[in-house]
Amino acid sequence: MDGFDHILNWKLKEGSHRFPGKDGGTCINEAALVAAGFEYRPIRRVENMPECFSRPICHLAMQLNDSAREAERQRLLPFVTRLACADTPEIERERASYIEAHTPMFSFEEGLQALEGALAIGRQADPLGLDAVKVRFEAAQGQATRTTSVPDRHLLFKAKGWFESVSEAIG
Repeated sequence: MDGFDHILNWKLKEGSHRFPGKDGGTCINEAALVAAGFEYRPIRRVENMPECFSRPICHLAMQLNDSAREAERQRLLPFVTRLACADTPEIERERASYIEAHTPMFSFEEGLQALEGALAIGRQADPLGLDAVKVRFEAAQGQATRTTSVPDRHLLFKAKGWFESVSEAIG
């Protein structure tokens, strides 16, 4: 985690969040969104990520984030700057196949290794200066109205997510 000690006040948490708290308090994909310079928004599914993010890699990152214990989850922080690496459909299929082959019933350690291996396939994310990431994280935290983030578990948000997924499937 060399170089990430100055953003460790950004805390990765399980699930989606309506907005980050002053502690950061988001999932890995929401943190990656902010790190890449996008406006913060809750990420309930990888399809909510901008097109420049690799869907198979973001899906694995979300699985690791949500299944990890608290201390394990923080070990995902160095990956937040690496998820914006979408490539050709062929590369994305290769990444998905690699992940499927390396994560049938995985431990957190095996999942991290699979994430690292999948990230080595194809295009790498544009390098982000850690100073830029720090500024973006601090800006998001500065807009926070609460000390900690608020999980996106409210019934209204669940219903909205369900309706969005149904309308996308129909649409």
